[in-house]
Amino acid sequence: MNEPSSQEVTGLLLAWGRGDEEALQKLIPLVYEQLHAAASRYIANERPGHILQTTALIHETYLRLVNVREVKWQNRAQFHAICARLMRRILIDLARSRGYQKRGGGSPHVKFDETLVVTARPDANLEALDDSLNRLALLDERKSRVVELRFFGGLNVKETAEVLKVSPDTVMRDWKMAKVWLLRDLRGGFSNGC
Repeated sequence: MNEPSSQEVTGLLLAWGRGDEEALQKLIPLVYEQLHAAASRYIANERPGHILQTTALIHETYLRLVNVREVKWQNRAQFHAICARLMRRILIDLARSRGYQKRGGGSPHVKFDETLVVTARPDANLEALDDSLNRLALLDERKSRVVELRFFGGLNVKETAEVLKVSPDTVMRDWKMAKVWLLRDLRGGFSNGC
């Protein structure tokens, strides 16, 4: 299936934002393949035997998406960024609920590495990455958003720049700096609180 045009997706998003519920019904089949690919990446990074399947993650995202009313839809990149944030929240909520069931949650420590993006790492600890991203957001919200959009959202540099309204060069600088910061944080390199 060919990727839908950005204009087609944007037109449906704008119509949905104006209250046309039928536009959402037309939009979902157009973006389903991309959402499925993103959900597959997230699930691949979960531990073996993870209870949430790719399709279930997409459906849960859809349920949360239809309840999003305060968003002024602008374009395809923004839509995928919001879906990425919703998927991240769903997986983090699930990981945290697992962790609460047993002290420590039995989760292994994960290193933030570029290979997390392109390979299935069943030992990836999404909760540790989320905590680290939240700490980064306290210091630099934009760098945290760049990681969220690129890692969780699967957006490329140009799409990320479009969502954040910055240049692609700024996105690349933020991406590189954020990766270094996250690697150090996940390794416990900021023990003095900086």
